[in-house]
Amino acid sequence: MQFKSRIRCFLVFLGFLCFSTVILAQNINTQDLSTLRVDDMTDSQIRELMSQAQSAGLSESQMIQMAQQRGMSQSEIDKLRQRVEMLGGQSQTKPLDTNAQQTGARSYENADSIRFLNGNLSDKTPEQLREDSLRARIYGASLFLNVNPVFEPNLNIATPQSYVIGAGDELQVDIYGNSEASHTLKVSPDGNINIPYVGVVQVGGATIQQATSRIKAKMAQVYSAMSSGATKVNISLGNIRSIKVIITGEVVKPGTYTLPSVASVFNALYSAGGPTSNGSLRSIKVVRGGELIAELDLYDFLQTGNMIGNVNLHDQDVIQVSPYLSRVEMIGEVKRPLLFETKPGETFDQLLKYAGGFTENAYTARLSVIRNTGREYRLEDLLESQFAQFETKSGDKYTVEKTLNRFANRVILEGAVFRPGSYELSSGLTLSMLLKKADGVKEDAYLKRGYIVRLKDDFQREQLSFNVAEVLAGTQEDIVLKREDMVFIPSLFDLREEYMVEINGEVRKPGRYLFSEGMTVQELILQAGGFTEAGSAERIEISRRVHNQDKDAISTSAKTAEVFNVDVDRSLNTDDHAFELAPFDLVNVRSSAGYERQRTVRVEGEVLYPGEYTLSRKDERVSDIIKRAGGLTAYAYIEGASLKRKPLQDTIRDSTSKLDKEERLALEELEAERMSRLQNLQAATINPDASSNLPAKQNYYVGINLAEIIEDPGKDDDLLLEGGDVIRVPKQLQTVKISGEVLSPVTALYRKKHRFKDYISQAGGFSQRALKRRSFVVYANGSARSTTKVLFFNNYPRIKPGSEIFVPQRLPRERLGAAQIVGLGTGLASLAAIIVSLLR
Repeated sequence: MQFKSRIRCFLVFLGFLCFSTVILAQNINTQDLSTLRVDDMTDSQIRELMSQAQSAGLSESQMIQMAQQRGMSQSEIDKLRQRVEMLGGQSQTKPLDTNAQQTGARSYENADSIRFLNGNLSDKTPEQLREDSLRARIYGASLFLNVNPVFEPNLNIATPQSYVIGAGDELQVDIYGNSEASHTLKVSPDGNINIPYVGVVQVGGATIQQATSRIKAKMAQVYSAMSSGATKVNISLGNIRSIKVIITGEVVKPGTYTLPSVASVFNALYSAGGPTSNGSLRSIKVVRGGELIAELDLYDFLQTGNMIGNVNLHDQDVIQVSPYLSRVEMIGEVKRPLLFETKPGETFDQLLKYAGGFTENAYTARLSVIRNTGREYRLEDLLESQFAQFETKSGDKYTVEKTLNRFANRVILEGAVFRPGSYELSSGLTLSMLLKKADGVKEDAYLKRGYIVRLKDDFQREQLSFNVAEVLAGTQEDIVLKREDMVFIPSLFDLREEYMVEINGEVRKPGRYLFSEGMTVQELILQAGGFTEAGSAERIEISRRVHNQDKDAISTSAKTAEVFNVDVDRSLNTDDHAFELAPFDLVNVRSSAGYERQRTVRVEGEVLYPGEYTLSRKDERVSDIIKRAGGLTAYAYIEGASLKRKPLQDTIRDSTSKLDKEERLALEELEAERMSRLQNLQAATINPDASSNLPAKQNYYVGINLAEIIEDPGKDDDLLLEGGDVIRVPKQLQTVKISGEVLSPVTALYRKKHRFKDYISQAGGFSQRALKRRSFVVYANGSARSTTKVLFFNNYPRIKPGSEIFVPQRLPRERLGAAQIVGLGTGLASLAAIIVSLLR
């Protein structure tokens, strides 16, 4: 891990050296590192750069690549690595070599090829962003555009047999068979290699294939077994030399680049970022020794994969990217709506191939062309028959429109037919022929009337009616259809309300069901899942709609429904006298007489046997449950005993699945009546000056006096219990809570001799906003007492253990402004004047 950390530090330092503007003692030119001498750099200078290099964000291969491109030699890179390792500690590792050798193939520090560093968007100027945006619209330019582009040449490939060996290359010679040996031989500046025990062989300027033949011929003179095949030899290329290539013209980063000797034109273009928005993609020239040796057209590669012109580069080759000569634009319904570079003589047919052809929705009969005449723009029509002859011109803009969203020969058939949909309008197609195409009308078709919606010549719609039965029988004149006619055959079901029946009450699946003629009550109950446990087979009520005559409709005693009560067999067996239902009948199945679901109450606190208790009688009271719970314990605070009863609304919500419709409606009516009384009481009792911050917490407790209940059971105070009630008997309470508009809300110890104001004093007294005359006390059993007035004095409630004192807030009074004071004075003056005039 320490070694990796030092290597990362070295690479970061190397990348920083490529970009740093720090001037060292050597007066380093950071754009030209060919003169850099690591031996002349002091340790302090290296440490200074290392400390600043941590913010660099390049990958390892990118740093080495950039250092090489700026002329830094491999030997200086090795020296720099050693200096960094010495400053960070010694390590037992192989030298970091950009041309690390592997048997039979070339390898690099990682799998990356030469990467084009395009930078983050956040680092680009508006001009660079506009340039990238334009390049993205040019066909083929996206190969070189992004950080992770579509096309990335890979140099880590097998050595081609046509590769020309030069000085600096390494050949791997492996001998096996009767004799075994392996030699790594470097080609000398003279182009020779010296094979041990064999001698010197001239390989410089020869291809791999030619060099292999020469080496084998030379070795056969020493290894006689090679002629019989007992000894064999394999020659491969190890490390390869570097070459310098000059890239000029319209490229993103023109300059001199150091590349592997197997690099091609693609590799060099990729290293330079590719052509700019003004650069040609179709005329990329390779000049060697002053002569043009190849010309690359990227469109050949993009269209057919043809690599003609993508030659291997030699040292000092020049790649020239000229400005484009002609460019046109295709928009609309083509598969590649982009900018395309064209050559002289190319026609629209060829341009359409570059654009990938038309889309499925393209209108191809006529295209629109905007052409620059040099003085102004001219609009031309390009017909499909002219595609092969129409020559493109620089600046042309071709627009391909969509096909119209309409049909030339369509009629539409909907309604009660077996095959509704769109049909071809053939010559002379009539209504009866169309209905036959749709396999005729359905059984539920309304045969007395159908209609056709037609678009008139003035684009107004008209409706033509016809008798379906007569058209099919041929007794009515057939109707000849027109384009876009819409034929509709009504259904009997469309002309009447859907027949339903409804069942509620004590059945397992109450709800609405489809009516069938002859349906009986027993069959409807079967569809509803049968009776519930509580369901009664007697006195089932069926209510039926009535249709009053005109003379009865205005009567005060007019019937609103016809009601029937029937008894059925609980096993739902039918007989000849079963009651038949009519459409829209409402069936109610009642509960059996005397049926009751269990209801429970809970007893908590200081009783001998707290827990859940089921009410065994309708008249069971608080005293009865306390007895069943074993009575009170010695620590019971009887005055604080409370009864918590859920509001009817919550009871309805909790018990919806257990109550029938009648019970739910009754409970809802009772709850609505209770809420209405509560609102009226609040409106009549709340003082306008009272605070709006009264406790929002709803009090579910019913104030009971358990001492009197136990002493004299069965009286009015001994409440009848309901399901869900909670009786709680607390331990002896010893505190009093003071809250609201006091200076310091607190919980104080209960003192028998202390009164209301004593506890207020313990809370710091009333605040300035306190509404004293509306103070109230909530006792432990849930009951509450408010402050009353005796003459001009406040009579505060008595305090008991476990009480809570609440002091409400007085609403702030608005101060009178100058305008209000003037208005009030004017009103008083007017009133005084009126009184004086009356007295006179």
